Amino acid sequence: MPTRALARSVQLPKKLLWRFLKSKDCSVKVSDLYAMKFKATATAEDITGEVKNSEHFRYAEETKLAWDEGRLSADITEEQRKLQEADLVIFQFPMYWFTVPAILKGWFDRVLTLGFAYTKEKRYSNGIFKKTKALLSFTTGSQETMFSPTGINGDMNVTLWPLQNGILHYCGFQVLAPQIFWAPADATPEGRSAMLAAWNTRLQGLLDEKPLFYAPMDCFDCESFQLKPESVEKCVKEFGPTAGTHCGKPLPLITR
Repeated sequence: MPTRALARSVQLPKKLLWRFLKSKDCSVKVSDLYAMKFKATATAEDITGEVKNSEHFRYAEETKLAWDEGRLSADITEEQRKLQEADLVIFQFPMYWFTVPAILKGWFDRVLTLGFAYTKEKRYSNGIFKKTKALLSFTTGSQETMFSPTGINGDMNVTLWPLQNGILHYCGFQVLAPQIFWAPADATPEGRSAMLAAWNTRLQGLLDEKPLFYAPMDCFDCESFQLKPESVEKCVKEFGPTAGTHCGKPLPLITR
């Protein structure tokens, strides 16, 4: 069965990525959030009909109920439909202020609703999207050395932890290593061509890549959500398990 891929807010590598996926007989859906004028704010307008408690509006609970009853706004339900059909999701964006642009953050806030994308029982390694791969592909304004463990911006692994673990892995996605285009605006034409060539090379095996490692839920105590002693012995070697759960060890290298 051909892989179905979903790309968002596409910038620099759009044409290359599109050609590759088409060459693999993938069915490709693109959500260009700017062209769509996608609403970035999570509000009561995301629900059609009456809300349960207008005086004390709680977005997560209200959208969960609306999702259950089929009352989410059309732009949200359309994006959710695309997600459910995808085997691979690629988020393409320029890094703004160490994270995603507001319009993409709004997509995460509004589309990944409680019930649809996660529940208390279905998250992390038990997550709803555990059969779907996801990848962050983005450009930076800073040089690679600035995002190193000794650089002024700090380790990129730490920067990406909220996005890769706190959003994608939280919803169960198999998170592939990010594809980073370091400071293309400052690069020479030859340098930018080299970036695209590296992306093209990676694309050849992208669909078969193994995801990044995150300690599974059964490694944690179900009450305190701390790593079990036996899990520490199993997971903690030279490095800690992940950038966030590092157990005082050096950070594992997860960027390309």
